[in-house]
Amino acid sequence: MFSSELAKMKKKTLMVFDFDHTLVDRNSDTWVIGCTPAQSLPAWLENSYQRGRWTEYMGRVFTYIGEQSVRPDAIRELMQAIPFTDGMIELLKFIYQNKSDVDCIIVSDSNTLFIDWILEAGGVACAVDGVFSNPASIDQRGYIEVRNFHSHSCERCPVNMCKQKVLTDFRDRQADAGVHYHTVCYVGDGTNDFCPIKVLNESDIAMPRKGYSLEKLLAKTRSNSSPLKAQVIPWSNGTEILNQLKIIQKQAELF
Repeated sequence: MFSSELAKMKKKTLMVFDFDHTLVDRNSDTWVIGCTPAQSLPAWLENSYQRGRWTEYMGRVFTYIGEQSVRPDAIRELMQAIPFTDGMIELLKFIYQNKSDVDCIIVSDSNTLFIDWILEAGGVACAVDGVFSNPASIDQRGYIEVRNFHSHSCERCPVNMCKQKVLTDFRDRQADAGVHYHTVCYVGDGTNDFCPIKVLNESDIAMPRKGYSLEKLLAKTRSNSSPLKAQVIPWSNGTEILNQLKIIQKQAELF
């Protein structure tokens, strides 16, 4: 009986992805500005941004876009033209083909509407088990509305989202449901991806995009002998991440 229970507790790999400048090769929140008549924002709107309150700023941007009579279909068409980072489509298709061994979530400061549209256009929505991002919808006027993902007490993160809390809460819920992970592989590019990396374990992997702020921050942290437990493996395209995932899977087969 004990051995059969152990067999049911098979551990999986968890792939965690940021979205902007990670799965896609642009920032979706700035890409959407291309649908405005002038393909730019007025200075008063750009100057309204307050540090740490990007989601609130984007709410004002979406209202402005709606006031320019830009319809949701036009926004969707533009968003679905955003380019995926090289190799990411193939990586996500591999993950889908190996769902019995790999879970995949997106943790992003973008919004659920953009992410859903873009994943659908890429034909890879089926690879993703959960999207944790700022909730967005189309209101009765045809304007996009966006809300903060959650409230939190982390002083280092933007007010709308602490990615460490998102990751920790997700792992706790999975553990309660009997799903455990031998390896968490966190893939990102920005400084807001640093907070969740701090709670990764020795068996986990942090994968910062080469040349972006997360890689520089991790290098600085390691040089200061800060206690990061996870192995750090930088990447420049999805093929490199796919190769690393295959290594993780092969190692898991040995146990």
